[in-house]
Amino acid sequence: MSDVSIKAGRTAPPEAGAPPQGGLSSTLILALGTFAVGTDAFVVAGFLPSMAEDLHVSAATAGQSVTVFAASYALLSPVLATVLARLPRRSLLVGALFVLGLANLLSALAPTMAVLIVSRVLAAAGAAAYTPNAGAVSASLVRPELRARALAVVIGGLTVATALGVPLGSAASHWLGWRAALGTVAGLCLLVAVVLRLVMPQLPGNVRVPLRTRLAVLRRPAVLAVLPLTILGMGASYTAYAYSVPALEAVAIPEKAVLWMLFLYGLGAVVGNLGAGYGTDRWGSARVLTAGYLAMVLSLGVLAWLAWTETSAQPLVGLLVLLWGASSWCQTPPQQHRLIAVAPQEAPLVVSLNSSSIYLGIGLGTVIGGATLGAGAAAVYGLGAAIAAVALLFLLLTQRTAAPAHQG
Repeated sequence: MSDVSIKAGRTAPPEAGAPPQGGLSSTLILALGTFAVGTDAFVVAGFLPSMAEDLHVSAATAGQSVTVFAASYALLSPVLATVLARLPRRSLLVGALFVLGLANLLSALAPTMAVLIVSRVLAAAGAAAYTPNAGAVSASLVRPELRARALAVVIGGLTVATALGVPLGSAASHWLGWRAALGTVAGLCLLVAVVLRLVMPQLPGNVRVPLRTRLAVLRRPAVLAVLPLTILGMGASYTAYAYSVPALEAVAIPEKAVLWMLFLYGLGAVVGNLGAGYGTDRWGSARVLTAGYLAMVLSLGVLAWLAWTETSAQPLVGLLVLLWGASSWCQTPPQQHRLIAVAPQEAPLVVSLNSSSIYLGIGLGTVIGGATLGAGAAAVYGLGAAIAAVALLFLLLTQRTAAPAHQG
């Protein structure tokens, strides 16, 4: 049965199973939406110092806006997926982007830290409603042989935002101020919402799956052996990354060069993500993750040593930041691969839970980094390296439990 609503005066509906018209153009707009969502999630870390100064709070306190967004996204994602299941997809996606845009506008105008926190919770709700559904909708809008490419395009928007969010935030804060930077994100969200409303065909909602059913998969030992690793790995990275501007200045990177270091992190994130996908197919998830956590321990550990000894070595720092970015974002492809292998019948659900775990890890890392920031950047980097070592140990101890049943 066609997903397209037929109105009087239009041509006959497409054949059964055929995708709606305009699928490719809608997919590109959906990708722009995931870019806006991802930028909103990661941009704040790029201007924490100026935000903290403007709101008369410490950098650690301002960093809790990242924690609140991440934790709210993680908790709201399964709830909103249940509550909004029956809503038509176009209405859901457009509404989510409007909520995100208005929330960013409120963030840009926030006079106090309390108002900023409320606006970040609202932004997380919009992001949690948009991102999981954008990928699913993109696959339904194109022919079967184009679905993988459609998914890659939509998720590509998020990957680019992951790579560029913090450096864009730092640059926008330097040139425009942090309030104008968030206002720009708000404008992008609202613009994409309008365009999506104009070009995307109408699609029906889904069958509502009770929240208890969605979370039942968490009772499986194999799933529980995989998901905590995502939290640990992202927590290790974000212990320092959420405070990357002051942390980089502590390893003798001048303010004018911080932006370029953040771009190196973003480049590493893209290379790490793409390389991990290839490496997982060729060598397996466990080997890719092991290499990633070893690289994270090495990069953060050496950065901790440089900060502690107050050594100036900018080329080395650039290489370490590149490695740090690659090790941080090489986790997602192998982790998703592992989850799908242990729960193939619930693949969309466990991938969604992995996304929630990513944001829980970001929130955890931001809290730990904020609590440690007063002790100096060496402590922040060192704690990140220690958590990465714990992640590696957890991986080694749970490999047998996380193996697919057919592997014994």
